[in-house]
Amino acid sequence: MKYRMPAEWAPQDWIWIGFPAAADLWEDQLAPAQEQVAAFANAIAESGQQVRLVVRDDVSEAEARELAHPSVVFERHPYGDIWLRDTGPLVVIGEEGTRAARRFGFNGWGGKYLLEGDQETGLSMVEAGDLADLGQADWVLEGGAVDTDGSGLAVTTEQCLLNANRNPQLTREEIEARLERDLDFERILWLGEGLLGDHTDGHVDNLARFVGPGIIAIPVTTTADEPNAATYEDAAVRAKAFGLEVVRVPSPGAMEQGGDVEPASYMNFVIANSVVVVPIYGADQDEAAVEAIGALFPGRETVGLRANAVLTGGGSFHCCSQHAPSTSES
Repeated sequence: MKYRMPAEWAPQDWIWIGFPAAADLWEDQLAPAQEQVAAFANAIAESGQQVRLVVRDDVSEAEARELAHPSVVFERHPYGDIWLRDTGPLVVIGEEGTRAARRFGFNGWGGKYLLEGDQETGLSMVEAGDLADLGQADWVLEGGAVDTDGSGLAVTTEQCLLNANRNPQLTREEIEARLERDLDFERILWLGEGLLGDHTDGHVDNLARFVGPGIIAIPVTTTADEPNAATYEDAAVRAKAFGLEVVRVPSPGAMEQGGDVEPASYMNFVIANSVVVVPIYGADQDEAAVEAIGALFPGRETVGLRANAVLTGGGSFHCCSQHAPSTSES
């Protein structure tokens, strides 16, 4: 049986969200990051969708309960850090409407961050979600490296999927064959580089997101000091040449921490059943970006929530969440 990953705007039964717990990783940003992740979880919980907030131990659960909406469900899973989009399973739907989980190899984003617990996260989530386990694939893939419109079309970046630190034994054609075999992605739009400062080697969920069948959103430069201007334009050119409709969304401009460029992006938004949550950073472009993304999802409320502290960990709201698509069409 073939299994396909639906578009994120398809109906969902629940969403998992990782709660920051490691003081040695987050240091003085732990409490602010916890507050921002909780605000993200609460925005979805308040919309009526089930949120499963992933905690690690008694301490992190107690901290989360102080911040979380009463309807939030708590799940214990092993994890090194909160980036469930990459360490968790990809939930797929079979031809007969059955829901299952695809698990992939995970090597700490090319060997950069090998944290205790991250290898066990995926299977633990599969078991808690009562998902049919399709096993672990024979290659490395993180969920943030691909996005789909649900039709068999997917987008990724050459910087990530062709990186020698992931699957050096595989050619582009072999990777495409595995994407079709494991996720039923029949057509692949290859973008080039990802954002500067992105430790994931250019995950596409920071650069380009499908917002409708054949429609893709890509940032547009808004400031003179934009470090990713050439990357945005190259992505837009490639997407148009591929035959997609391209919608441009303002970028937040340059953001730095300690002199290093941060991969701040409004593209790391999360699409839930009735709400879209957009990470914002206190930039002049925040309001315009939320408005632009909201216009793409007229049937959903769109909210912007601060994510500066979460960003110091290397990602944002989409990176720290993973959803379970519904087996129902409506």
